[in-house]
Amino acid sequence: MELLQSMQVFARLAELGSFTRTADALQLGRPQVSRAIQELETSLGVRLFQRTTRKVRLTSEGERFYERVKGILGDVAQATSMFGLPGSAMRGRLRVDIPTAFSQPALIESFRDFTTRYPAIELALGVTDRTVDLVAEGVDCALRIGDLPDSSLVARSIGHATMITCAAPRYLQEHGEPKTLDDLSAHRGVTFLSGQNQRPLPWQFIDGASERAYVSRHGITVNESNAYVECGVAGFGILQAPGITLDRYLADGSLVEVLRRYRPRPRPVSVLYPSRSHLAPQVQAFIEWMRVQLPQLFGQWLER
Repeated sequence: MELLQSMQVFARLAELGSFTRTADALQLGRPQVSRAIQELETSLGVRLFQRTTRKVRLTSEGERFYERVKGILGDVAQATSMFGLPGSAMRGRLRVDIPTAFSQPALIESFRDFTTRYPAIELALGVTDRTVDLVAEGVDCALRIGDLPDSSLVARSIGHATMITCAAPRYLQEHGEPKTLDDLSAHRGVTFLSGQNQRPLPWQFIDGASERAYVSRHGITVNESNAYVECGVAGFGILQAPGITLDRYLADGSLVEVLRRYRPRPRPVSVLYPSRSHLAPQVQAFIEWMRVQLPQLFGQWLER
């Protein structure tokens, strides 16, 4: 295996810590990954990894080598993309993760534009509400909404999503419309259970100069984004969600906005990826495409 390719295998194994995951991420056979590392260690005359039955970890020599390799691969990626290679020149597998809330028909349909523009890129799309470990699971980039925790991931801003509090007309006919935040205590809500701990996600509101959080104590709880919205449409209670996910229901009257004067601050929408110095051309292409495409699709609900 050529030195550059061996270095790419080495870097991905250092990031994923698994021969099997590395083989899947690079679309190689596991024996090819093992052979590449063995050849690299032999040529360098050092052991780069400590191997156990469950984990693969860098040695101290491997850590120093990884720091240099990241810079080299980053320089190679920049050099190969500096002249704006046409879409047909970009190839390889691109793993992208998006939250279920964003899996709207308009966005899914728009991915055809990306695959038409870059026909040699194999797009692997993951859709989930759980928190994905990009490095451990070999995901190239992920679309996220909300404030981001401090991490080693790099974030590129796409915009800010307008948040809407709403309910079905049938619910409002039965229970009345809340006019103030204090009225919420008399209403039922649809509550979203977030993260691995399945904690209720509070609704946020702007009340004058301050922000207020509210968790409904009455109603139904849901842990999947599409079901969360459908429960609202079915009349289970009030909910709060990004306008992007509610657009068609607000348009046809299945949901009606309430408490508009208390709208919360828009939530940031970002694309995350693991490393700034080793960004493959196809990942860069997708990020730039997304920064243009998302505002075009959801301009009403996405502020720059």
